[in-house]
Amino acid sequence: MGLGTIAVRNVLRNKLRTFLTLLGVTISVVTFILLRTMIWSWTASSEQAAQDRIGTRHKVSFIMQLPRRYVEEMRQIPGIKQVAHASWFGAKDPNHEDDFFGTMAVEPKDFLAVYNEIKVPADQVQAWEQDRQGCIVGDVLAKKRGWKVGDKIVLAGTIYPGNWEFHISGIYTADSPTVDRSTLWFQYKYLDESRPQRLQDQVGWIMARVDDPGRAAEIAKAVDKKFEDRDIQTISMSERALQASFLGMVSAILKAVGVVSVVMMAIMGLILANTIAMGVRERTHEYGVLRAIGFLPRHIMIFILGEGLFLGCLGGAIGLVASYVLVQKALGPALEENMGAFFAFFRVTPELALLSFVCAALLGLLAAIVPARTAAKLEVISALRRVG
Repeated sequence: MGLGTIAVRNVLRNKLRTFLTLLGVTISVVTFILLRTMIWSWTASSEQAAQDRIGTRHKVSFIMQLPRRYVEEMRQIPGIKQVAHASWFGAKDPNHEDDFFGTMAVEPKDFLAVYNEIKVPADQVQAWEQDRQGCIVGDVLAKKRGWKVGDKIVLAGTIYPGNWEFHISGIYTADSPTVDRSTLWFQYKYLDESRPQRLQDQVGWIMARVDDPGRAAEIAKAVDKKFEDRDIQTISMSERALQASFLGMVSAILKAVGVVSVVMMAIMGLILANTIAMGVRERTHEYGVLRAIGFLPRHIMIFILGEGLFLGCLGGAIGLVASYVLVQKALGPALEENMGAFFAFFRVTPELALLSFVCAALLGLLAAIVPARTAAKLEVISALRRVG
C-alpha cells in the first residue's frame, strides 16, 4: 500500500464530513465558474472584436446622433474600404413585452459588407434590399419566436412610438460566436421616412473597415480630424475600444463580480483547511504510532498533503461536471435565447475549466500545509498520549 493510498483512505474514513466538504467545494467551484463566465461573456465582444474595423460616434455621447452625410465623407478618407451606419430603434413584441431583443436600422448592402461575419443567403439579401419594410432576424430569435421567412410581424416602438410592421426577408447566422443572433436588422429608409423632418438624415453611429489593421488608430484620428471644425464633432476608435466604452457603464459591476468570484475560491480554501485540520487532530495518536514504528516526519506531511490534494481535485472535478451541465445544457442556451444582446455566447471555455480545476487542486494543497507542518513537528511521546 502506497502513501497516496493511505491518504485517500484517511479522507474517506469520515464519509459524512467528506461529503459535506465536497459539497462545499463543488458549490464554490460552480459559483466561481458562473461568475467568471458571466464576465467573459460580457467582455468577449470587446476581446474578440475585428482588428480591421473602427467605430465613430458623437463626441459628447453615444446616444447623440450624427449627420448621415458623414458616412459619405468618410468613404473619401484614404485607408477606408467600406462604411456602414446603424441606428438604435428600440421596439418590443406586443405579445411578449418583457422579452428584450435588439432592433437596429441599417442600409443592407453596406451593413453586410462591413459585418461580413453575418451570413445571409443571397436570395434573402436581395429580398431584403427590395422591400422597404424588410428585415433580417437572427436564427436564435427566429427559433424562439417561431418566425420564418415571409412572415409579417408588428412591433411596438419605444423611442419611435406606434405600431411598426416588418416583413421577414431573411434569417441570418454568424461565423463568430460573439455575434448576437437575437437581433432584428431592418431598412434605415423605413425608419428615416417615418420620422419627423427634424430627425431625418441622422444616424446613431458609423462603422468602417480599413485596408490595414495596423493603421486603424491612425485612420481613426484622420476621421476625427476631418470633422473637428464642424458643429458636430466625432470620436473614433477601434471596434475593441468602442465595445469597451459600452462596457464602461457596467465596469464597476464586473469588477465587483470578479471580486466575489475570488472570495468564493477563498471560502473553498477555508472549508478544505477546516476539514483537514479536524482530521489531523482526530488522528494525532495514529501519527504518533506511525512515527514510533519508523515513519519519518516527511511521510506524515505526505499523508496530509495528499489528503488536501485529493479533496481539492475531487471537488474541482465534481464542480466542473456540475458547471458544464448547468451552463452548457441549461443556463447558457436560455441566456443566449432570451438575453442575446448581453450574452451572445454564454459557455464555459476550456481555459476557465482548466483554471478552475487547477485552483481547486492548489487550494486543497495549500489548505493542508499548516496542518501537515503541525503534525510533522509533533513529538512521538506527546502524540501517543493524545486521544482525539
